[in-house]
Amino acid sequence: MPVTYEELQQQLLQKEVELKSQLEDVQSSVREEGVGYSNHMADAGSEVFEQARDVSLARTLKRSFEDVTRALNKFEDGTYGLCESCGTVIELARLEALPSARYCMRCQTRLEGKR
Repeated sequence: MPVTYEELQQQLLQKEVELKSQLEDVQSSVREEGVGYSNHMADAGSEVFEQARDVSLARTLKRSFEDVTRALNKFEDGTYGLCESCGTVIELARLEALPSARYCMRCQTRLEGKR
């Protein structure tokens, strides 16, 4: 049975809560830990690596959170499921796989080809 827009909205709402929690956890660890206060170079190197990993993870989570929020806002303004590039309806199978999808497959493929 195909997924409904209501089910997709519920998935996005749940994902928003999860991402917000994960982002808060990562951001608090990034702020709390200082780098370079160790007596050993290997320890400092490990700290720098962990800090960089946490910053990268925070950026990825933030981007995902913003994508989910954008998709939820589209429910509010009635544009959810419409391609941001060409305005056609995004295939339901694509939305089921990626509820925060912004583009139909044709436009997504075209955009990825430009990179």
